[in-house]
Amino acid sequence: MKLVSYPDIEMMMIDLANILAGEIKSALSHEERITIALPGGTTPGPLYDDLCATNLEWDRVRVMPTDERLVPPDHPRSNEGMLRARLLCGPAAEARLIGLRPGADGMDGLTERVRRALPLSILVLGMGADMHIASLFPGAPELEGALRPDAPPVLAITPPGQPEQRMTLSAPALQGALNTHILITGADKRAAIERAAKLADPHLAPVCAVLKGATVHWAE
Repeated sequence: MKLVSYPDIEMMMIDLANILAGEIKSALSHEERITIALPGGTTPGPLYDDLCATNLEWDRVRVMPTDERLVPPDHPRSNEGMLRARLLCGPAAEARLIGLRPGADGMDGLTERVRRALPLSILVLGMGADMHIASLFPGAPELEGALRPDAPPVLAITPPGQPEQRMTLSAPALQGALNTHILITGADKRAAIERAAKLADPHLAPVCAVLKGATVHWAE
């Protein structure tokens, strides 16, 4: 992995927004439409505040959460809701959102929508102190299936100790990204990413599924 350290979180968000804007522009020069997958949660909010104001051909960009809690989109814990509020505004409102909650056509329909949007041009992931990414959690009963090379692109998963079941992109879907960035803050997550690199086992540290070739962005 490539590790980039920043003097503070604000600088990290500004720099990463500029990097992503450049990667989006570059990808659009080669493809008619591209897909980017982004995390929810509180950490990346400032990143989206910076990125949404960038003048790009957003109408050619599909935005997909890396995972989703099975809650309504207006729920405070919805990743889709967070992306709508913090990214899909200003110039970026022209982007198309592909949600990960099954609709009237069920899992088959969701799987096909995600499959058509792949491969990912750009992937941004957060990581927990337990070394999970998206909703690929250590100890989840569905983790083994989600790591298989023939896993479907999206599947339901039951994170241990979490209040909601979730949908998540599988390891093969994440691994197919052209550009992968992992965004972490704090000493505990810096220690966790270094531990994961030593473990080199995605069953124990799911981040290992994408760590090779990824750029890790870290600030205290």
